[in-house]
Amino acid sequence: MQRFMKLLKLWNGNDVEQSGSPLGAGMVALEIDQMIARGMGRQMTVGAFSTGIVGGGAGTVFDLDQPEFVVGVPAGYCIRPLLISAQVQVALVAADNEENEILFAVDSLGGISGPLSAETCTIEVASNMRTDMPKGSACVCASAFTADMVTTPMYSAAADPVLDIELARVVETFDIFSTGVSANLKRLDLVYQPNFPPFLVGPCTILGYWGGTVATIGGFAQLAWIEGRMQDFFVRV
Repeated sequence: MQRFMKLLKLWNGNDVEQSGSPLGAGMVALEIDQMIARGMGRQMTVGAFSTGIVGGGAGTVFDLDQPEFVVGVPAGYCIRPLLISAQVQVALVAADNEENEILFAVDSLGGISGPLSAETCTIEVASNMRTDMPKGSACVCASAFTADMVTTPMYSAAADPVLDIELARVVETFDIFSTGVSANLKRLDLVYQPNFPPFLVGPCTILGYWGGTVATIGGFAQLAWIEGRMQDFFVRV
């Protein structure tokens, strides 16, 4: 049965949508599904086809200032991350106790300062999760930083990102039982797909990193989130 959408007027003047059947019976749908249907869903891909992004600002270990990807939420906006996933191609391992890792984190107070330069990072264009709607996002989306970036809190000066919320992390350590060079024929994966997505209210920034004590051949990431203005998520009563 085909659904219809109608606008209701709350007492405080905000418009909200109600789903129902053509005969007027109310229907219950997940809030996130409704937001995606209204065009509030976004997706971003990091890495192109079979070419991944080399991990770490120096090509190996994490560099706080040079993440593999960012999603910067501006003031007045809120996002809810639905999925952050990464697959890393691990390079040749030469010694015991070498490691590789992936980290997804949030600077909960600092929004990424912009505009960013295409000479120091890759500017990403998010797709809408409704494919009949145009691309684009209110968030700052970028990857593959080759120069230091900063975040700016609401009432403070720009500075290095502060990773005060960790969303997900994976670390692996190698034991090759020899002092010779050994091939590592596997990848390192991490998937963050929360049952209860946090409300990330701007200014704030999601940052993703991968790297280790050996060079990373390349990595890929996929992100999906709901975004909107504050009033789309929070109604004052």
